[in-house]
Amino acid sequence: MTVMDHGTHRTDTAHDHTGHHGSPTSGASWATAAKATLHCLTGCAVGEILGMVIGTALLWGNAQTMALAIALAFVFGYSFTLFAVRRTGLGFRSAVKVALAADTVSIAVMELVDNGIIALVPGAMDAHLSDGLFWSALLGGFAVAFLVTTPVNKWMIGRGKGHAVVHAYH
Repeated sequence: MTVMDHGTHRTDTAHDHTGHHGSPTSGASWATAAKATLHCLTGCAVGEILGMVIGTALLWGNAQTMALAIALAFVFGYSFTLFAVRRTGLGFRSAVKVALAADTVSIAVMELVDNGIIALVPGAMDAHLSDGLFWSALLGGFAVAFLVTTPVNKWMIGRGKGHAVVHAYH
């Protein structure tokens, strides 16, 4: 029997788990991926809803309102991670790099799916904040985005990418 000396194990490089755990995504649990996706969804939802409210209040058209909502989804998604890693003592510039590495793909997939759902639901783009159709399309889009983004996050975390970058600071 061979004993591995963990004292010489390098920690300064990403470790590929695909060789010793079977499937390529087995390096991350579904619970870890779901937690990372929920974290991302929270920031996206806050930003997107705020963008919709602001755009509607300013009587903007659909394109401008959606652009603002998507931009704010990225801002809030990144800021949640940024503030969390800053609390660990990481400098601002490094924290921004961690947030970008951790969240970009997750937020992009989530926004693509969520806004795609809203665009495909008949009448949802023209619904007002007081309409049930607006909220059902938005919440339905978030639910589908969560289901699509969770396996993406699992795959990325299993390879030491995405939200795996943040775990070094917890």
